[in-house]
Amino acid sequence: MSRLKSSKRARLPDRAFAYVDSRGRRRLPVNDKAHVQNALARFNQVAFENDDARERARKRLLNAAKKYRILPVGFITGQLRSEKHHATASRPALPTGFVTLFMSDIEASTTLLQKLGDRYGALLNDVRGMLRAAVVRAGGREIDARADEFFAVFEGAAAAIEAAVAIQRELGNRAWGDGLEVQVRVGIHSGRPTLTDAGYIGLAVHTAARLCSAAHGGQIVVSAATRAAVGASAPTGIRFRSLGRHRLPGLPDAEMLFQVQAQGLRVTFPRPRTGRHSVPRRQADDRRARLENRMRPEEGQLELPQPPG
Repeated sequence: MSRLKSSKRARLPDRAFAYVDSRGRRRLPVNDKAHVQNALARFNQVAFENDDARERARKRLLNAAKKYRILPVGFITGQLRSEKHHATASRPALPTGFVTLFMSDIEASTTLLQKLGDRYGALLNDVRGMLRAAVVRAGGREIDARADEFFAVFEGAAAAIEAAVAIQRELGNRAWGDGLEVQVRVGIHSGRPTLTDAGYIGLAVHTAARLCSAAHGGQIVVSAATRAAVGASAPTGIRFRSLGRHRLPGLPDAEMLFQVQAQGLRVTFPRPRTGRHSVPRRQADDRRARLENRMRPEEGQLELPQPPG
């Protein structure tokens, strides 16, 4: 394609260019078929002022391609790749190291689905909206939302507790109609999961999931690691009630569980849904003593996992 001469370029109207910036500089001429093909090839090399300007130029270029009966397959494929890269690059990196994992699901979701039928989708969207809003307000990041399950991560344990309490309060005050009772159970655990391209993996993730399964609708159950991570920085009005040690399915050791208590939250629940008996206090104390006796003084061992200083 021959280069567009300056004199001819100057005579072309603005509509003959896919992009005209705020200073009147004109880019990507589309005055004929050859120049449209060239503009399609060079589109990603242009520095646009903002995303809106890029989108306007893209639409003009596609309209020009349609006018000259050009099928811009390569251009569309390149745009999809560019948009995917842009979305990935602009997404803040997930936190690593010692983090707090938040998992929830809707209690008796199958029963709700059977009662509501096609209307269940609207209810699910409402609950997810509440979860997302509370997580964002507390500074957390959504990781995944699948069926009635919701997974988020927080850099600080106190923020995760704050989000969970806000969610339970809002759900408790919501009138759903049709005699429906919509309750969410929440499990929170702090640890060091491994962050991969597929998301977080590791025992910490499984522990958070087991805590969620152990909770009842309206209840927030946290691990000893999260209780220790919160320490003295618990949000105002938050208390922790010990639920004792319990063996959770698939985990090697019994876990000390705590229920989060706060104004506006239900207080009394049945025993955790572990499917097994809790570890008797005396047995747990004896086990702890045996472990401590096997440790040399200089090694030191804390009963609760501690967050990094």
